[in-house]
Amino acid sequence: MNKAHISLGIDIGSVSVKLVLMDEGKVAKEVYRRFHGGPFETLYELLNDQFDELKGQSFPLGVTGIGGKTAQSILGGKFSGEIASLARGNYHTAPHVRTVIEMGGEDSKLLILDGKQKTIIDFAMNAQCAAGTGSFLDQQAGRLKISIEDEFGQLALKSKNPPRIAGRCSVFAKSDMIHLQQIATPDYDIVAGLCFAVARNFKSSIARGKKFERPVAFEGGVAANPGMVRAFTELLELEEGELIIPEHFNVMCALGAALLAGEENTVVQNFDPEKITA
Repeated sequence: MNKAHISLGIDIGSVSVKLVLMDEGKVAKEVYRRFHGGPFETLYELLNDQFDELKGQSFPLGVTGIGGKTAQSILGGKFSGEIASLARGNYHTAPHVRTVIEMGGEDSKLLILDGKQKTIIDFAMNAQCAAGTGSFLDQQAGRLKISIEDEFGQLALKSKNPPRIAGRCSVFAKSDMIHLQQIATPDYDIVAGLCFAVARNFKSSIARGKKFERPVAFEGGVAANPGMVRAFTELLELEEGELIIPEHFNVMCALGAALLAGEENTVVQNFDPEKITA
């Protein structure tokens, strides 16, 4: 690793911490970690366990996400907004992509990009309610006693006729799920119905009539769910190859933050993760 050409990106989200180490324009290391306690405890653990070689070094540091401002106040570096970070990560990783669907724990984003000009043509984000995001799926999986990480997505693929479930509100979704269970609807149909509910909610509440220019990239932690990939593919009537899960799909904001910090040369001196516990 060439220490003169590295930069680190940190994205602190609502349910996970993401880190990307860039070296001469390439991803040298990436980590995605869901946390069940405090995000900064998780960040501290990751920096000490997997990025120990950075202690005491000086390099560009980029931070983003819901906890990005706090991270900047502790560690220094450049703070970038999530939209700018996401766009920059895509220009680098998938410059041919025109539309980005990014779905995290409690927020969702839509970006329409011009990769050649490296400009954001349009964007939208969800409002305060987390219905139709990763946490919505987590909550419903918990009600069904199905592992969101191991079973949920594969189970959804078994469904041939997903039932219609309310995706705009967790309360209404629960009511629909109870009714479906009462009439002995298989779990795989209910799970598929939830995936389609989230995709419909994204299209109606966030996209709001915006055109999904092809190709479309699906990113964020939820993009690892094959049931959601199927739902967006069918709902948007995409042909084979028009929905892309790009490399580094679940750490794209951290990747973009690292690049933005490197381009502005926002260097932190003598990097010290111990500041997190001070």
